Amino acid sequence: MAATAALAPSSAVPAEPPLDRRRMVAFICMVFGMFMAILDIQIVSASLNEIQAGLSASGDEIPWVQTSYLIAEVISIPLSGTLSRVLSTRWMFVISAGGFTAMSVMCATSSSINEMIVWRALQGFIGGGMIPTVFASAFTIFPPSKRGIVSPMIGLVATLAPTIGPTVGGYLTDLLSWHWLFLINVVPGIFVTVSTWVLVDFDKPNLDLFKSFDWFGLAFMGGMLGSLEYVLEEGPNHDWMQDEAVAACAVVGAVSGIGFFWRVFTARQPIVDLRAFSDRNFATGCVGSFVLGIGLYGLTYLYPVYLARVRGYSALQIGETMFVSGLCMFATAPIAGRLSGKVDPRILMAMGFAGFAAGTWIVTGLTKDWDFWELLWPQVLRGCSLMLCMIPINNIALGTLPPARMKNASGLYNLTRNLGGAVGLALINTLMNDRWDLHLARLHERFTWANAVALERLDAMRRQFEPFGSDAERMALKAMGNTVRTQGLVMSFEDVFLVLTGLFLLMALATPLIRRPGAVAGGGGH
Repeated sequence: MAATAALAPSSAVPAEPPLDRRRMVAFICMVFGMFMAILDIQIVSASLNEIQAGLSASGDEIPWVQTSYLIAEVISIPLSGTLSRVLSTRWMFVISAGGFTAMSVMCATSSSINEMIVWRALQGFIGGGMIPTVFASAFTIFPPSKRGIVSPMIGLVATLAPTIGPTVGGYLTDLLSWHWLFLINVVPGIFVTVSTWVLVDFDKPNLDLFKSFDWFGLAFMGGMLGSLEYVLEEGPNHDWMQDEAVAACAVVGAVSGIGFFWRVFTARQPIVDLRAFSDRNFATGCVGSFVLGIGLYGLTYLYPVYLARVRGYSALQIGETMFVSGLCMFATAPIAGRLSGKVDPRILMAMGFAGFAAGTWIVTGLTKDWDFWELLWPQVLRGCSLMLCMIPINNIALGTLPPARMKNASGLYNLTRNLGGAVGLALINTLMNDRWDLHLARLHERFTWANAVALERLDAMRRQFEPFGSDAERMALKAMGNTVRTQGLVMSFEDVFLVLTGLFLLMALATPLIRRPGAVAGGGGH
């Protein structure tokens, strides 16, 4: 009897510690900082024309306002794991949030395009560390029973911020000026910096790691990821290797990649520990994150391009049309969070990617007359599917890793989502350009002087333009040419959405191949 009583405490399941309110408040402040960092990826996308006019920049220079931020951020994200172990979560986040806020001020006060590019690069590099730090903290400081609260929170922010970025940017530029795209970060940035400095106490710094810091590995990683991002951003617009800068960056990226992997496997303390990919759950979660990045950033790009180039919408109108996805994310987040603790995450992933496929399949019937109501259901499906995918992918990739490997793994995991977006945009642009050329060639073959239908349409256009001047024939020909180009562009959009449908459907069908996650790693400790 006594023996049984003695054994009882050891056989009982230990109770999880109660949720620390201070930590929860600190974590919410960190999530808000991550929201700012991700929002700034897309907030300028709808207002590049206004920034170009304000800084007297050329058409070739202005895309670097976006590209410089993306290149710097993609280098910063995997580096954050090492820096967080060296400096601690507290100081890593304080430096990231404070530096991001300071660079936002510098961006707003830029007087030339060169200044803007430098400050945007520093903003992306310094602020990028906030993103993986939040993911690592979520799966380190909270017990598994709280994942149903924490995972929807970070999943919503990671997907909602880039979705509403063009909307927020359009409103700010339309109501105020482009400077407020950056000034809006100042007050929240100061709040996040101060609050995390006061509240965050998750771990301690380990400055001894600086003694074995792999500087060569850092240089090689920067060269590899920076060159890769540049090639993916600029390649589709410059015929890939036919452009000298793209070809040079491809060579630099390949050489840097060889050096990076050599250092990873030989350095005593590598800049990034790739052994996390030996965990099957983490590896498959990263694949899901990569494809999710294509859906997140690819569709955030495609819909505004269609609305601007085919429908002629302004930045504000595009933002209002795209806002449907954001509302659906808000509505779906608590539902997906509740289901994540009760349903096999592979089922949720399959439902999410199937929803993506259904949404893009609907748009394969696109015409030049589609507007808000025709795009409503595709956007509803996209918004709901993002949350159904994001939460189980987070849990599969990071939910079973031990806390000691979490910071490094979080950087790699977030990198795969950003790289998925970069690769997806490059492939989307290349496919759209190629298919547009093909459709234009086929349409030109049909619109000839021997085509009676085309001649009737041309004659009708000519009669419409007669009241406006004597050159009605030339105006009708120009209008006919624009109609053909628009139709070719719409057909290329249909082809891209069809390819995306196949990709998302393939991912949905592949989810049964993922191993069901086992027991979840503990959390809630230092």
